[in-house]
Amino acid sequence: MNGRTVCLRRAGLFFSAVLFLLTDASAFAAKDGAPDWVKAAAAQPIPTYSPEINAVVLLSETTYSVDPDGTAIEHYRHVLKILRPQGREDATVRVSFDKGSKILSLHIWSIGPDRHEYALKDKEIGEYGYPGGGILYADEQYRIAKAPGADPGGIVAYEYEQRVRPYVNETTWFFQGSLPHVHQTFTLELPAGYTYTTVWAHHDAVKASDLEHQRWRWEMTDTPAVDLQHVLLPPSSLALEGRMTIHYGPSATSADQGTWKGIGEWYAPLAKDRLAATPEIAAKAKALVGDKTDFYEKTDAIAEFLQTQIRYFAIEMGIGGIQPHYAADIFHNRYGDCKDKATLFSSMLSTVGIHSTLVMVDHRRGVVDPEDPSIVGDHMIAAVEIPKGYSSPRLRSVVTAKTGRRYLIYDPTSSKTAYGQLEHELQGGYGLLLEGSDSEIIALPLLSPELNTVHRTAHFELKPDGGLQGTITEKRFGDVSETRRQLYTAGDAKEQGEFLDHLLEQDFTTFKVSGFKVENAASLNKDLTTSFSISADRYARTMGRLLMVRPRVLGNIFIETDHEKRTLPINLEETLQVSDDYEIALPGGYAVDEIPDPIKLDLGFASYESSSRVKDNVLHYTRTYTVRQVTLPAEKYDDVQKLAQVIATDQQSHAVLKKQ
Repeated sequence: MNGRTVCLRRAGLFFSAVLFLLTDASAFAAKDGAPDWVKAAAAQPIPTYSPEINAVVLLSETTYSVDPDGTAIEHYRHVLKILRPQGREDATVRVSFDKGSKILSLHIWSIGPDRHEYALKDKEIGEYGYPGGGILYADEQYRIAKAPGADPGGIVAYEYEQRVRPYVNETTWFFQGSLPHVHQTFTLELPAGYTYTTVWAHHDAVKASDLEHQRWRWEMTDTPAVDLQHVLLPPSSLALEGRMTIHYGPSATSADQGTWKGIGEWYAPLAKDRLAATPEIAAKAKALVGDKTDFYEKTDAIAEFLQTQIRYFAIEMGIGGIQPHYAADIFHNRYGDCKDKATLFSSMLSTVGIHSTLVMVDHRRGVVDPEDPSIVGDHMIAAVEIPKGYSSPRLRSVVTAKTGRRYLIYDPTSSKTAYGQLEHELQGGYGLLLEGSDSEIIALPLLSPELNTVHRTAHFELKPDGGLQGTITEKRFGDVSETRRQLYTAGDAKEQGEFLDHLLEQDFTTFKVSGFKVENAASLNKDLTTSFSISADRYARTMGRLLMVRPRVLGNIFIETDHEKRTLPINLEETLQVSDDYEIALPGGYAVDEIPDPIKLDLGFASYESSSRVKDNVLHYTRTYTVRQVTLPAEKYDDVQKLAQVIATDQQSHAVLKKQ
């Protein structure tokens, strides 16, 4: 699926379901022996791996042969050894194909731990497609099989040949993944008169061997795994895994081949005709804008239409994985995927005199590498050009291109992100601004913590027996409100009640809630406000004449860390600010004997401060937690651990009351 803008396709869940349907092929396997190249790979010595490594790829060989007509043949060989029982999951063979990529041959062999050899028959390899169901329809299908003998010590191997018709003269070698590789090669074969260039992501460039006659080979040995299974605060694995992208074409090809500009120029004709507005589109856009003259208000009106009236549904066939549908069809059908929604948005804006364009991104921060021009990515959003001299505090996700033009970066697919902002998954990453000859890679903005906030206020009364009662108000804005906005606009009363109970169970053993109220759930540019009253028995602990009360009544901030040596970047997910302001009226006849010390810790990338004070027999607790950066180098892990420990300690600190 190299380079496809798949708009967050949920392939993993589908494949998990398919595996339950596959028949164990061992009862039907032929007794043909595995080929010599499989046996040779299986016989080679391998390094000693840590207990976390469940399987190892002994051999991975790709030969990519380009024909003069632009089609290509990909020949691939793969040999895997299972080291531990969990490695059986890595032994499932899965090869994708679609309308433009035909599998010419596929062979699967295995060697059991008892050295018995198997060869699967073609009828024992299942064929599956995406099930649709309102989320996605695609012509991409898969041939999938579970080989027999896939147990610790066993070998699973397969070989396929596939004819592909690339939409752009580019192919990517993903040579690193969740398993270590002992030996792997990539061979490129080009027709006469063709040249190539390479770009590398997350790995130093490796020199190719010239095999002559327009053939080149890259070779690697002992490539380590990028295994994030037990890594806390992990970045995306694809943001770390090494890859090489090859751009190729006739030697007379533009000098921009293999550059971000070249990719933008290639994409321009794919989208140009699709952006054309019909009279119906123009009429709707003008009706939405009405008599508005302010840039933000005009674009916001159209953005709201895309968010609320155009349903997300992907139909991808062939080049439809990259090319949007026609704006007229999207508007008429009232559905589309990410690139469709961005296209219709741009089309509607054009009818009211506002220029915009598409931006190719990936929802996993770090996957799009500014040093690695390629179409590797899975999402498409929009960039709206801001008029010269215009400013508004409501325009928050703004970038300035090399041309001097300012753009508001906006994702029409994100139905719970306020217009003017950008969801946190995309912040701090990169995207390709698709402006034809002015196309360029842009850094996506990292928004201020003050635009992603939780603010809780509460007034409580503490009883002599340790019971607590009071009222709580919580205001949320930005991405931290997304889940709750979805719940309070689409969930039923039972779901909403269970959600609140689950949250409160983290801080109270027994409690009763009344008067629950929600405001602004559908108003994305307003605070989502919830309020309720609570009564909790035995909140404070009695110890003779003492009463132990936790000033931080509710709202748990949890940063999970460990004591392992850190070598990978740290992902803090999102910038945000959480603040709490609680008042607890203390019971008569008690005096404060001890309160927690104030805390003030500022580490640059994040800060935390809290204080407790008593005035007029009222315990007042305040705290603020702020995250300013989302990606940190590994050497900052000690600071993250310190932050986690300070927060955890403060959250469990108690004030001591003594009976007079």
